Amino acid sequence: MGIEGEKRYALLLACNDSEYVKEVYGGYFNVFVAAFGEQGERWDLFRVVEGDFPDMDELQNYDGFIVSGSPYDAYADDFWILKLCFLLKTLDVMRKKVLGICFGHQVLCRAFGGKVGKAYSGWDIGLRKVRIVKDFSPCGFLDGLDQEIPPDLSIIECHQDEVWEVPDGAEVIAFSDKTGVEMFTIGDHILGIQGHPEYTKDILNNLIDRLLTNGCIEKGFAEDVKSQLEIAEPDRKCWEKICKIFLKGRWNQL
Repeated sequence: MGIEGEKRYALLLACNDSEYVKEVYGGYFNVFVAAFGEQGERWDLFRVVEGDFPDMDELQNYDGFIVSGSPYDAYADDFWILKLCFLLKTLDVMRKKVLGICFGHQVLCRAFGGKVGKAYSGWDIGLRKVRIVKDFSPCGFLDGLDQEIPPDLSIIECHQDEVWEVPDGAEVIAFSDKTGVEMFTIGDHILGIQGHPEYTKDILNNLIDRLLTNGCIEKGFAEDVKSQLEIAEPDRKCWEKICKIFLKGRWNQL
């Protein structure tokens, strides 16, 4: 039983924990809670990639949901992905806050009628400078923050799929020189982010090693990305602020 008045959030985990993340962080759930959680909140984990979903009767008890990244394609027809799309449509009708990250960003797009596919320019791995649209009018949760959040923010990226076309009624609020839809919103309750605001550089470095070992990327490409990571930093605090404001409204600690 939860504490009366406490905020409650759910992580819909669309990937399995890597051995590295389990050893260093205790799993991706802890990575997300460390990035976006606050004292006095309750966070629940649902491993949707394994078919573990929240009870439909419990959805009204949550203040927000996060859909994680995944090695799976958001446009695939695996049963759990189709079930996730149905859940996202239900949450939309309920106007529950939903934050989608990487795969989560793409599956939100798919669920609401947009188009997702392989990135025309190939893998995007490393730090990417994202430009946020200055006019925040489509996304009221960022009203008044144009002085606090720079128009250009660096974020960790690791994807080879992308949003081709946002759903009807969606607004693109950030883009980069490589990806046309880095962020989109639907109303004030749906937010998709292509990058990984929750990732640390060491998590990405380990992921690069695994992609290289599995033959997904070339050695030279991996070395170039790692060199970039040695001299540059993602704007994690700004991204955490954006995500917290979206999920929780005006954040008292801004």
